[in-house]
Amino acid sequence: MKGKIFMVLLVFLSACKSGQKENHQIIEVQKAQSPPIIDGNALDACWGGPKWLALDQLWLGKAYTTEDFNGRYKLSWDENALYLLVEITDDILYDQHKDPLKLWWDDDCLEVFLDEDNSGGNHQFTHNAFAYHIALDGNIVDLAPDQQPRLYNDHIISQRKTNGKKTTWEMSIKLYDDSFEDGQENLPKELHKKKKIGFALAYCDNDASVERENFIGSVFVPGEDKNQGWINADVFGTLVLK
Repeated sequence: MKGKIFMVLLVFLSACKSGQKENHQIIEVQKAQSPPIIDGNALDACWGGPKWLALDQLWLGKAYTTEDFNGRYKLSWDENALYLLVEITDDILYDQHKDPLKLWWDDDCLEVFLDEDNSGGNHQFTHNAFAYHIALDGNIVDLAPDQQPRLYNDHIISQRKTNGKKTTWEMSIKLYDDSFEDGQENLPKELHKKKKIGFALAYCDNDASVERENFIGSVFVPGEDKNQGWINADVFGTLVLK
């Protein structure tokens, strides 16, 4: 384990020196023969082949039990979109802020980080990369270049179904590059084999507190400050489309 952590640290240090993102925590994503029906049922053929990937890296908060939270996900793609299936076991789903643009990170929500060209770098108030927060009510929020939150509901089609403590999220995601301009007509990028995409997934978990209690991600982030994804796309993993 120590050896793996040391190698990840070397990758990050190399990236800092070169000024370019290094590929790390690589995931190969198989192409879907036909796009899934986005209904939250996960019965589509494209979900039968990919293995479940763990959502288990504690970025913020205290240690949690698997009874409190457990997460996993799958990925697929075609020319038009990236497809994401997420299964979350959470004992309490909490949505205290009905205004989707107010303190959205303190409600239970998924966060999908995407860097279309896998370039890395700062994206806090740019569209160099996106940090989409998918709320329980389906609204999708990120910060715009004017430093204000905006809805990006046309970027992602999602459906969520909850049965007991288990919630299944299924979504189709359009990818936009750093030329995206708010309020203008923008065309999503067409995906293709061998394309590399910066990617990370996270879950904000709140069991009825004023602020979220845990922030759990899909990629290992070295150092003490692990809540970097909303600012720094260098920490994203790398998807390779197959």
